[in-house]
Amino acid sequence: MIGIGKREGFLMTLDADAIVERRQLRRRLYFWRGVTLLLAIGLAVALGLYAGRGMSGKGAPHIARVTVSGMILADADQRKMLKDIVASDAVKAVIVAIDSPGGTTVGGEELYDGLRRIAENKPVVATMGTLATSAGYMTAIATDRIFAERTSITGSIGVLFQYGNVGALMQKIGVDVKTVKSAPLKAEPSPFTYPEQPGAAAMIQRLVDDTYAWFVDIVAERRGLSRPDVLRVADGSIYSGRQALDLRLIDEIGGEDAAVTWLESAKGIDKELKIVDWAPERPYAGFGIADRAMAAAGRLIGIDLSAWNSEGRLDGLVSVWHP
Repeated sequence: MIGIGKREGFLMTLDADAIVERRQLRRRLYFWRGVTLLLAIGLAVALGLYAGRGMSGKGAPHIARVTVSGMILADADQRKMLKDIVASDAVKAVIVAIDSPGGTTVGGEELYDGLRRIAENKPVVATMGTLATSAGYMTAIATDRIFAERTSITGSIGVLFQYGNVGALMQKIGVDVKTVKSAPLKAEPSPFTYPEQPGAAAMIQRLVDDTYAWFVDIVAERRGLSRPDVLRVADGSIYSGRQALDLRLIDEIGGEDAAVTWLESAKGIDKELKIVDWAPERPYAGFGIADRAMAAAGRLIGIDLSAWNSEGRLDGLVSVWHP
């Protein structure tokens, strides 16, 4: 009986060791399965990105389409994209599709300068959608030829600076903001200063006038108009595509097809070339459902939230009609 008991004990020890070993083996199996799955996902993503780039057609000769929509803001990713277009031998021409009420003057200036650099190397045309006003029109005049639909809204050439003042209200409710500053016009106009600091409005007016003068000058230069002629239409008024054609603010009534026809007849660009969309690369945008929902909501109110970063704030001088 004693011999049998020892044997049973030995077998029980073997069983326990086997169970522990099986558990360890199972853990190792799960670990390596997880590693393999992660590697497979990573490989699939890499292949997808590579295939996406290949299928985008950016490696073959093509016409690039750059869409400017919603609020125009300063955008580092967009600046890089425009430089990439300049450097790409595959891009034979560029169509800038504009549907924007405008935005910040700096955002418009960035687009204007970037498109002018492209136009030094390859043909660039603009097509206007529903809206191409203010900084949207500033974008259009950077191109070689502007196309608009008959009912497109354009113009609104001008600059503005808006600010509110709650100083009188705060005085009524007994709130007083104390400010210590180096000079009377420092940080003015302030929403808390009441009555307004003398000279603050004149300072802002000088800023607006200087930027407006620059806007008028580039319109005159790009559209081949005299400065007095531009000043007559640059009173903030908006115009339909047909009115803008009569005023020489655009070149032709038509859309993308008309633009491609002109590129072929005037610049020798093969109209059979594929039109490929170019957009700023935003590595960390659009991967989640919440990101996509926010982006869709932004587009509904005319704001590209993917470009809303530390550079892109609708602040300071703006050239915009109605967002």
